[in-house]
Amino acid sequence: MKPQSCVNIQKEWDIVGARQLGRDIAKEIGFGTVDQARIATAISELARNIYLYAEEGQICFEVIDNMEHKGLSMTAIDSGPGIGDISQVMQDGYSTSGGLGAGLPGVKRLMDEFDIQSEAGKGTTIKSIKWVR
Repeated sequence: MKPQSCVNIQKEWDIVGARQLGRDIAKEIGFGTVDQARIATAISELARNIYLYAEEGQICFEVIDNMEHKGLSMTAIDSGPGIGDISQVMQDGYSTSGGLGAGLPGVKRLMDEFDIQSEAGKGTTIKSIKWVR
């Protein structure tokens, strides 16, 4: 497998492709079915946000394999409008699309590490990592 694989998100169907690739990589490196489902759910949220709010971007997957840990790093990158108030979107129940509002707080809970960087007019980068236990 390549050190990093990316899926472009431009249409709704790309969400499915990103989800499948992420699940396949997770399975390949040793995640159990429950963690595979968690990873797939996180990918769906990240990809759907790109599709809904930025119109296009990408999700990149990278396998981390060092002495202590093995894991999957996922980075969602877009050049959309950015997030004006990160603390607001990180509150449970907050939604601008009429969804459940599980979005980014849900991704943070599903993954082991989570970092969000966003600048108005320049876009958003969200990096998250799940470690094999």
